[in-house]
Amino acid sequence: MRLLLTTSQGIEDLAAREITSLMEGLGVPFRVEEKPLGVEGRLLLEAGEAYYTDEKGRKRELSIATYLNENSRLLHRVIQEIARERFEGIEEEEPETALRRIEDFVSGLPVERYVKTSEPFAVRPFRKGEHRITSLDISRTVGKAIFERLERFGTPKVNLDHPAVIFRAELVGDVFFVGIDTTGDSSLHKRPWRVYDHPAHLKASIANALIELAEPDGGPFMDPFCGSGTIPIELALRGYQGRIICLEKYRRHLRGAEMNALVAGVHDRMEFVLGDATRLSEYVESVDFAVSNLPYGLKIGRKSMIPGLYRGFFSELAKVLEKRGVFITTEKRAIEEAIAENGFEIAHHRLIGHGGLMVHTYVVK
Repeated sequence: MRLLLTTSQGIEDLAAREITSLMEGLGVPFRVEEKPLGVEGRLLLEAGEAYYTDEKGRKRELSIATYLNENSRLLHRVIQEIARERFEGIEEEEPETALRRIEDFVSGLPVERYVKTSEPFAVRPFRKGEHRITSLDISRTVGKAIFERLERFGTPKVNLDHPAVIFRAELVGDVFFVGIDTTGDSSLHKRPWRVYDHPAHLKASIANALIELAEPDGGPFMDPFCGSGTIPIELALRGYQGRIICLEKYRRHLRGAEMNALVAGVHDRMEFVLGDATRLSEYVESVDFAVSNLPYGLKIGRKSMIPGLYRGFFSELAKVLEKRGVFITTEKRAIEEAIAENGFEIAHHRLIGHGGLMVHTYVVK
């Protein structure tokens, strides 16, 4: 079995580590590849069949796709491969020829195994490389081929807005892929507990990546710009037993974070403090870990305020931080100057895709 897995750009290694940990618990042979075909934000999982014993002692096959959908904190989608084919020369071919090759290939696939004629389906395309055909061309061609094959078994239905089954059709260079999106249209990073949205909230997958980089070991943990609470809530949902502190300057966002924590069922595991991160030492004497999505861009009224804000925050952080801090921002110069001025060392730096930008992430100590 082969599964195409998606996540945020820049955290593929962390997602691979999580998948490895989850798969090792199943005791089946597997292989994880980061950035298959050179596409960032992707992983490929090849695995053998997995089984479990039900309450009556019967051996049952375990769906690894469902297992990952239910247990991963870093993935966005889990796509089960139906088939793939290398079409040599397709990048230079005339659109009519290229699309005919794709249609002939899809027409021969047993798609009826994956969708009933009573279930509406849709095709979601992806294309990377220089081609003379578009993603829309691929979607229409694959949809037509699937529809015509399903007509042999009944009257198929198409619903682009609310499909019961989603086919993924992807052309990367000269490799064409067809699969079933087992996650559905709503990405895994969209958590059901989020009832309050901060204007610039962090994806839950990236929040978990920052937690992984911090490596919290049970000591006091703080998000000094907690916003709607994504990072501390995700930490609490992982069963963290240490103290979790949410500091937020604006009352409406702090109340929103409390609402989210209540829905997530972790409100009693967290402390909510209304306060200014540039006066951090007034609220805590020490914390082992500080992890935050710092204000930047649309998150702050005037960009000219950012250098002073960062200097003030890191000056206070130097008084209370015992182990590690992890921070994400677009403001590379401002944060690096604030880090250096206050005696911190950059232990790690990487770029992570967030909100259409590649955002700088720093681990400091």
